[in-house]
Amino acid sequence: MTRAVSLAAAIFTALAGGGFGLADELRPYQIAGGAIAVSLTGTPGDAARGRAIVVNRTVGLCLLCHSGPFPEERFQGNLAPDLTGSGARWSVGELRLRMVDSHKLNADTIMPAYYAVDGLNRVAPAFRGKPLLTAEQIEDVVAFLATLRGQ
Repeated sequence: MTRAVSLAAAIFTALAGGGFGLADELRPYQIAGGAIAVSLTGTPGDAARGRAIVVNRTVGLCLLCHSGPFPEERFQGNLAPDLTGSGARWSVGELRLRMVDSHKLNADTIMPAYYAVDGLNRVAPAFRGKPLLTAEQIEDVVAFLATLRGQ
């Protein structure tokens, strides 16, 4: 568990230091049944842009912990679930909640809350009150993850 906590701190530090936290007002959402059913933007995301965020090692840092169907990407993580089949395992609303704030599902998770600003620890002053990803980026990643239906 110490390794996981250290890795979570490293992820957050990298995210906070990498120029993320594009300032946008958090859009309201409702959690029901372990999901956020309604898009944060009111429109579906773009799966191609979402894939680009997932594999980008300076934006979401997803592959630091996750692996998936990305044969061109070396050094994928093995600390978190493989993203292969995410769209078959979870609904779009469940994926959205996992991206917005997975702590709502598992208080002990090390996954960063990508669209939350309250109740976080060790946030650099310059990034307080700012989400790690915008609502649009969340929707793009969700759209991409929903396409991953294979084994």
